[in-house]
Amino acid sequence: MKKIGSLFIVSLLSGIITLGAYKLFLEPKSNSSLTTVSPNYSKNVSLGAENVDFTTAADMAVHSVVHVKNVSVRKVYNPIMEFFYGSKGSVQQQEQIGTGSGVVISEDGYIATNNHVVQDATDLEVTLNNNKTYKAKLVGTDSKMDIALLKIDADEKLPYMVFGDSDAIKVGEWVLAVGNPYNLTSTVTAGIVSAKARDLSNEGLQSFIQTDAAVNPGNSGGALVNTNGELIGINTMISSPTGSYAGYSFAVPSNITRKIIEDLMQFGNVQRGVLGVQGSELNSAVAEHFGINETQGFYINEITKKSGAEKAGLKEGDVIVKLDTKKINGFSDLSSYINTKRPNDVVNVTIIRDEKEKTIPVTLTKKELITYEAKGIEFEDISSNDKKEYGINYGVKIKKITNEDLIDYANELEGSIILSVDNVKAKDVETVTKLLSGKDKQRSRYEILTKNGKIVRIIF
Repeated sequence: MKKIGSLFIVSLLSGIITLGAYKLFLEPKSNSSLTTVSPNYSKNVSLGAENVDFTTAADMAVHSVVHVKNVSVRKVYNPIMEFFYGSKGSVQQQEQIGTGSGVVISEDGYIATNNHVVQDATDLEVTLNNNKTYKAKLVGTDSKMDIALLKIDADEKLPYMVFGDSDAIKVGEWVLAVGNPYNLTSTVTAGIVSAKARDLSNEGLQSFIQTDAAVNPGNSGGALVNTNGELIGINTMISSPTGSYAGYSFAVPSNITRKIIEDLMQFGNVQRGVLGVQGSELNSAVAEHFGINETQGFYINEITKKSGAEKAGLKEGDVIVKLDTKKINGFSDLSSYINTKRPNDVVNVTIIRDEKEKTIPVTLTKKELITYEAKGIEFEDISSNDKKEYGINYGVKIKKITNEDLIDYANELEGSIILSVDNVKAKDVETVTKLLSGKDKQRSRYEILTKNGKIVRIIF
């Protein structure tokens, strides 16, 4: 028995010596050292939703998001009443009620929402998360960016939301949409940022944050927040064949919203700074057409007269690749950044000219001080007086005709209003310049409201 025990000990020692010798002399050497570390949860990037805590952000947001009720009156035609009472009784007034959401942005009762939520309202009512209801006053609107500002006089300091930096958000970042879809108050949905600087109009005028957080009718005007509970957008619309959520929703970035609201508070209207360039987004085909190497950026086709771009020395053929520190991939990037600026602000414009990069400071011009020209027509935005006189809410006024084909009709056309170009509404000068950019040799179809109130259609 002792002999067996001795053999076991000898065998065990032999095995240990053999294994040690292999480790010391035969096993391949490695300069790397492996260290096991605990997961770093300081960032939410690359974590599944189950590992991200949305509760703090949701709790901060729901108390700052309100329910907005819009009461409006419209005229409706009633053929039965016309049969009994004639034409005077055929038109009746009908009350309509619409609902949406809003975001409290100050403790004294200022509320941001969408313009389309409060449009044509005769009466506005706001209900807070604590079920208190107040009458709301419309401070101002910006129909172009679909933002409106309301004010309520509450009997207490209100919980409000702070603005985050919408330029700093990244594609793939978690966000929450908070609002009142289908009159279901304090509804929170989660998703990620799907894209930035998204232009649904294909006119380069809008610059939405696109998310896959569920947004439905009634969410309009509500908050898009990051996981810190900061406001990074105002939920505005969905892209859907059914009218309900079908995968994507869109929000006006908070940096644009904040600038609009500050303007409405301080000036009563939106102060728009203009760079003064028209042109094309770049891709391989466009770059080949213009004989340049860049496939990203904004190619300048035309410089607006009397604009900051003209005064600073920007030229046709320049490619804008950066505004201050913001990279520019196309017109929606450019317009979104300029929309956060005011007249007389200085923007450092980085361009590529003759294959060399150059930065030029440009002082933005007040929109009302410059005129736009395309295809021999100088035009400007219509005024509030024009809207009242002609009974319209959009259009672009023809200021001067220099086109030789139209010079014989100059007296009739000058002062008239362009309603559409190629069946696209002429909402403002940016829309028209974008539509006509690069079409000097192509014919376009114009619908024009003349000074005597007639609508004419011309092609040239």
